[in-house]
Amino acid sequence: MKRAGIWYKIELYCDEDSSTHYIPGGAGMTKETFLNELRNRLSGLPKEDLEDRITFYREMIEERVADGASEEEAVAAMEPVERIAEKFMAEIPLTKLVRERVKPGRTLKTWEIILIILGFPVWFPLVIAAAAVSFSLYLVLWALALCVCAVDFSMAAGAFAGLLGLLANLGQMSLPGAGFIAGCIMILAGLSMIMFFVCTWVTKGILRMTGGMLLGLKALFVGKGTRN
Repeated sequence: MKRAGIWYKIELYCDEDSSTHYIPGGAGMTKETFLNELRNRLSGLPKEDLEDRITFYREMIEERVADGASEEEAVAAMEPVERIAEKFMAEIPLTKLVRERVKPGRTLKTWEIILIILGFPVWFPLVIAAAAVSFSLYLVLWALALCVCAVDFSMAAGAFAGLLGLLANLGQMSLPGAGFIAGCIMILAGLSMIMFFVCTWVTKGILRMTGGMLLGLKALFVGKGTRN
């Protein structure tokens, strides 16, 4: 796990879920090495955003050096490059990344324009179909979460209604009948509590998956090197 100039991550499992922690990949990483690695990972960003980010971390390192730390110590105190890139990708709008990536780095040749136009009836429906299938699967996941929450609400409502009915007719019921109804109420209440945790777990899982998918989509536009 130790290689100069690289930051690695390890998975540490906590009581509730797993979380990612980063560890330094080696001592002696210089300022320029750190900034070049950061520049490579953020190379798909708009130029002004990239330079602002590089300048920000350059000044941060220089301030720590001015306070008496060595250059290597100042770099070692920084967040890992990978974590910085992930945080910034989570902040920047996807539309901005798409505009920057699809912006041509040069003027298209005539034959390239003709090829794009002729291929439009083929590649455009495929893109639309892929997007539609992905969106449909995403909606199915949310529909599943809503169904789980609806079942939880129904059980809670049934338990509450049963409790009201039991209290309203307690004087007219036999002891075995009242005990049976009370048992059903307790079962519904217990199942409702279990389903509440299931609903919460499913919802959080979908939200985490959504965030991961969005970061993955952004990663397609960031850190791929400079366009030709």
